[in-house]
Amino acid sequence: MRNTIITINRESGSGGREIACRLGEMLGLKVYDKAIIESVAEKYHLTSQEIERIREEKLNFWDDFCQFYRQFGAAGNSYQPENKKVTSRELFYAEAQIMRNLAQQESCIFVGRSGFHVFKDNPDAIRIFIMADREVRIKRFALREGIDEKAAAKLIDEIDKARENYTKTFTDTSRYDARNYDLTINVSPFTTESVAAFLAENIRRKMA
Repeated sequence: MRNTIITINRESGSGGREIACRLGEMLGLKVYDKAIIESVAEKYHLTSQEIERIREEKLNFWDDFCQFYRQFGAAGNSYQPENKKVTSRELFYAEAQIMRNLAQQESCIFVGRSGFHVFKDNPDAIRIFIMADREVRIKRFALREGIDEKAAAKLIDEIDKARENYTKTFTDTSRYDARNYDLTINVSPFTTESVAAFLAENIRRKMA
């Protein structure tokens, strides 16, 4: 029996991660998010905070050239700089490989990390995008972080912009493009429980 892979990408403040966790409980599947960062951090001997900072950096020509040279131009050369800079592209590839390795071992759920792209050619993947009305997202984010709604709105915009830039850089597509997903759902009118239950019911049919 082949493993079923569920990827959930979401707008900030939409409750996508909470839905993913509840869905995982209903289906008896592990949910991977921060665990992926921790695996990559261990690989490169970096802190989780350093990983996130590097992921937010914009690539430039020199980063790409260095990546190319290390992989191909310096083949057979055992020299490795002690203070080699880890690029955001290397982190993307490392995260993607960890996700693929996990997917080979078991059915599971991935939150974020451009999972829709990593598993775009996997016939056993179910790719979902969670969105919500802006007002709903602001209120949820403000409550969760304990800040006022004006500050929440600013942070949501910054997070969404960073995620979109990251996605476009490594996937050549927008994370808002519905064609990247099997299901795009606006969860504003629904509870976390009802959305998770709806998804679980339909995913069980595919897994059967």
